[in-house]
Amino acid sequence: MNFYSRYLFYSVVLVCGVIGSADAFQYNVGNYSFGLTGYGTAGFIKNDTKKPDFIGDWRLRAQMQYRLGSQHSLGMVYAIDDVAINEDNFMREAFVFWENRKFFRIEFGMMESVARKLGVGLPDVGALRINDRPLFYDKISQRGPIIADTVLTTGYKALRANIVSVPFSGVQYGVSVAGITDDYDYTADFGLKIRRPTGKLKSVYSFASSFTKAPEHYRPDYFSYDVNADWRMQASMGMNLQYNSWVLGLNTRVIYDEDPTGAVSDGLSAGAGLSYDILNYSLSMSYILSDTGIWHHNFENYIDNTLVASFRYKYSENVEAWFSTGFSSNKSFLMFGLKAVF
Repeated sequence: MNFYSRYLFYSVVLVCGVIGSADAFQYNVGNYSFGLTGYGTAGFIKNDTKKPDFIGDWRLRAQMQYRLGSQHSLGMVYAIDDVAINEDNFMREAFVFWENRKFFRIEFGMMESVARKLGVGLPDVGALRINDRPLFYDKISQRGPIIADTVLTTGYKALRANIVSVPFSGVQYGVSVAGITDDYDYTADFGLKIRRPTGKLKSVYSFASSFTKAPEHYRPDYFSYDVNADWRMQASMGMNLQYNSWVLGLNTRVIYDEDPTGAVSDGLSAGAGLSYDILNYSLSMSYILSDTGIWHHNFENYIDNTLVASFRYKYSENVEAWFSTGFSSNKSFLMFGLKAVF
């Protein structure tokens, strides 16, 4: 964590402590509404070093919305987090949107694709950000490229347009396109999510795909090498099943690069997770497999297995303590900390 990220981290924790008694900061006046949400996590990790290392993660998200009658609204969103600061990318998430509450929502700016927004991740009770650049990989040196995110991503560094439907009978879908970047000619994504929230067994399913034309020195996955290829194709599937206090998550992501040059970072990633809640306590266990280079016989593929077990105690609606242990790349680790949300 660099100086600026550490300074902003403490600021976020202070904000969480001041207004964390509510679910979020919300202010409405006339047809305008303003909202602020966020979280701050502080803790330590102990792996193969002699002393524990400090870890911090935080995020702030602000939204302004103006209602145009009963069905339409315009709005703006800006978010900043630890990842954006470390990447010197202060516009990682900044976009405007138009929403029709009956049919669809259109977004334009710097943001995640529809494929990722509609994705389904693994249970994460330990505040490890398992489904988005996991914290423990920052502290564990890998022998090769890791496809850490099992939910499909095509990056944040290009202007993007998203069109996503409102849920119809539990079904939601959308498309997105991005370009105006030196990383590739263009990319197009499709996402689908199906929710079944009623009954004893609740379920969520997702499917996503993307196509990227002519990626060049492009790295959408933080722990992988740059992509140089004629084109990149991705697909992902995910499922969450909930029965009473049990939640089972499964997902997989497949990446294929056509005629890659230089280092290879395509392959597949698959994950499985199980969590259980009882009163203010939660337990979870997750497994992630990453296998890169499997489609190209002239390159040596690299396999990594990650296993994580986590425990969480919710002190209140906004404050929780967590503890996690596991291993990756044959290196074990312990992590613990506090998290405040609002």
